[in-house]
Amino acid sequence: MADYVVEFGKDGRPVEPDGRLDAAAFHRNQQAIREVLGRLLHGTTGDVLEAGSGTGQHVMAFARQHPEITWWPSDLHPQHLISIAAWRAHAGLGNVRPPLRIDLSDPAWCAEMTDGRGPGPLAAVFCANVVHIAPWPVAEGLFAGAARTLRPDGRLILYGPFKRDGHHTAISNAVFDTSLRSANPEWGVRDVGEMQQLAAGHGLTLAETVEMPANNLVLCFSRSGET
Repeated sequence: MADYVVEFGKDGRPVEPDGRLDAAAFHRNQQAIREVLGRLLHGTTGDVLEAGSGTGQHVMAFARQHPEITWWPSDLHPQHLISIAAWRAHAGLGNVRPPLRIDLSDPAWCAEMTDGRGPGPLAAVFCANVVHIAPWPVAEGLFAGAARTLRPDGRLILYGPFKRDGHHTAISNAVFDTSLRSANPEWGVRDVGEMQQLAAGHGLTLAETVEMPANNLVLCFSRSGET
C-alpha cells in the first residue's frame, strides 16, 4: 500500500459534519480542467473512473457537466472515501456511483473491477495530482490497470505538473519537486518521457498534451493506433 504526501482533512481546512472535505486546489483549477475534459469527452457515453478522487469535489463537477457519463470515483484513504460519499449524497446526482477503494499500487486495483460490482469497460480514466505525490509503483499500477480496463477507444487522462525532456517547466515546479523529494525520495515531479515509456509498455501512446494554468499539463493517452 502506497503512502501519499497529501491526505485531505489533515491540512487544517474545515471538515463538514457529514464528512465533506474541501480542497483549495479544487477551487483554483476545476474550471480549467472541466474545459479540457469537456472537449476530450465530448460525445462520450459509458463509464469513466476517476483514480484518486481526493475530496470528491472534482468528480461531482464532472458529473454535472457530463450527465450522459456514469462516473466512478475512487481513492485509498478512508477519510477521502467518506468525503466522496458525503459529496455524492449532497449533490444528489444519479450518474455518480459509490466510491471504490482502489490502491493504485496494486495493478488489480480492486475486486469490484472484475466481480460485476464495478464499471464495465471504461471510456476513460482520469487521474489528477497523484503520480508526483506517490511512489513510482502507483504510476505503474495506474497504467497497468488502465490498460486492462479501458475499452478499445478509451483514454487515460492525467493532470498535474510534469517535467519535459528532464527539465522543469517552471522554477516553482522545481522548488515543489525538491520539497517532495526531501519528504520522501520516492516522490517527485515525473517526466513526460517517463510517462510515455511506461505507457508504451502497456500498449498506450501519448495522443495529446495540453498546456494548463499554473505550469501544469494534461496528458491524454490512448491505445496505440487509436486517436
